[in-house]
Amino acid sequence: MKREIRLSEKLLMGGFSFILLFMIVQDWIPLGSLNDIAAIAQDRTASEIVIITLIGAVQILILMGVVLFYMGRRYPVWIKLWLLIHPTFIFAGALMDWWIPYFFGYGAEVRVERYTLMFGNTHSFLPPMNGIVPNTLHIFFHSLLFLCIILIIYITLWNPKEKQSVETSGD
Repeated sequence: MKREIRLSEKLLMGGFSFILLFMIVQDWIPLGSLNDIAAIAQDRTASEIVIITLIGAVQILILMGVVLFYMGRRYPVWIKLWLLIHPTFIFAGALMDWWIPYFFGYGAEVRVERYTLMFGNTHSFLPPMNGIVPNTLHIFFHSLLFLCIILIIYITLWNPKEKQSVETSGD
């Protein structure tokens, strides 16, 4: 049986690939004004950075593996749920760590000093609010993660094969 890989699945894999690249690169490789690895090294030990990198990368690799395995085929319900829930929890963490403190100030006071140390010399196009400024690299990551969640919703809710079989079964 030949797989018919949808554009949405290819876009999802592309999004996950960039997220994986972000997870691996952000704390290790200098990217000019997009990151400050010296500042991150002041805040965290090398072993902490390795653990954080591995946890993030492994999560994305598992998601990519699942999508690759089912790409072009019917996703079981439990896989659809997991593909939706897992990245949504990652995104919820980003909201709690960055966007809720930024927009509403909740938890900002405990993050300001640390975020200023780690991200104070990085590029950002947003104005400071509540002492926090999400940097450009994290804005890109969070936006891409949100786009991947939208693609997962699309992939899990719309399957052309299922729709086609429903239409032909009525004949």
